[in-house]
Amino acid sequence: MKTLDRIPTGKIERAGQLVKTGVKVGGNYVKYYGKKLVNPELDKEELNQENAADIYDGLKSLKGSALKVAQMLSMEKNMLPSAYVEKFSLAQFSVPPLSAPLVRKTFKKYFQKYPDEVFDTFEKDSVNAASIGQVHRASKNGKNLAVKIQYPGVAESISSDLSIVKPIAIRMFNLQGKDSDKYFKEVENKLVEETNYNLELEQSREITRACRAIPNIVFPKYYKDLSSDRILTMDWMNGVHLSEFANTDFDASLGNKLGQALWDFYMFQLHGLRKVHADPHPGNFLVSNDNKLVAIDFGCIKHIPVDFYKPYFELAKKENIEDDQFFTQKLYELEILRTEDSTKELLFFKDLFKEMLTLFTSPFNEEVFDFGADEFWYKIASLGERYAKDEHIKKMNGNRGSKHFLYINRTFFGLFNLLHDLKAKVEVNSFQKYLVS
Repeated sequence: MKTLDRIPTGKIERAGQLVKTGVKVGGNYVKYYGKKLVNPELDKEELNQENAADIYDGLKSLKGSALKVAQMLSMEKNMLPSAYVEKFSLAQFSVPPLSAPLVRKTFKKYFQKYPDEVFDTFEKDSVNAASIGQVHRASKNGKNLAVKIQYPGVAESISSDLSIVKPIAIRMFNLQGKDSDKYFKEVENKLVEETNYNLELEQSREITRACRAIPNIVFPKYYKDLSSDRILTMDWMNGVHLSEFANTDFDASLGNKLGQALWDFYMFQLHGLRKVHADPHPGNFLVSNDNKLVAIDFGCIKHIPVDFYKPYFELAKKENIEDDQFFTQKLYELEILRTEDSTKELLFFKDLFKEMLTLFTSPFNEEVFDFGADEFWYKIASLGERYAKDEHIKKMNGNRGSKHFLYINRTFFGLFNLLHDLKAKVEVNSFQKYLVS
């Protein structure tokens, strides 16, 4: 894979790169409409593929927040056309890495020493390059290590990057008015946290210590003396990415074992810690050589305030969704309904969220749930497709729900997708035995 000798760090230069991408996308539309004049039956598959490729190519050279947004969107399998999901998913753990000279220069800037002055061995070529940083193998005192190095300029460009992608997001999610700023601020704050590797080290130690009683999931050890605010060093963990494992012919019992570990890990965090690893994409999990789940990244941790946690999980119970008065009250508490809503808006969004929540919370109302079952995923895909085409939704203000929905819903979508990849059947309430009474 081609390496990068530099990354654009200035606001004007980064904006210019995105303008070039916009010109390419505009050209794709011109070609599409030209072909459609000749063939009125032409669908948008080719257009989507060309746009996805051009957008990803533009973002991957920028790294940072712009690429992170693409990574987040790749998890929304039922919202975007498949061409975008397929291309953007490359941002999870497969993007062009920094060249060896730039790695050496960047490490010195962040650690005041060169890698060979810190480690006994340090591989100049990265083994994994993602949106915010890349990972190198190293060793010290007989220990095999993974060293994550943040890309230069990423932390400083978060605000300007988001201001560039904001107009696209507003159109995509039908957001209106100043009230949408709370969602962008939530994303910005989380991205700022993800660039603080001192914080990630603290979060990693705290959560892995709390979750060590859960069987069949293991974590690396983190080394504070070999880390800084832009360098993070941990044990090297052997294994294959979860996405690679999911494409193998694994035994159903193994899929269930790994899926149960994943489910218990997340439910324990949500209900026991009131904070959660909110980045559940396949690049953040490995399957070890002895068939255990390995969690390797704790940069994105979402804290869950009690005034959101309580109504959110109250609506995970079927009987509460079916109680109209209780259901309505909770929708107000979660900022889905607003006091200024018209009768038409009130009825529309009540019906919309009742249907959505009935489907998405169905796993919580069973003793054992089969995430590999096609019926569940067919219903999700059908619901997403139907609402994507609904003209009423397009006319409504999309600013619905607490800002906390962004990362909590992202967590559940990602978790459900990983469990589906594992074709896992899980015992829904198994995690409760790990909670401290």
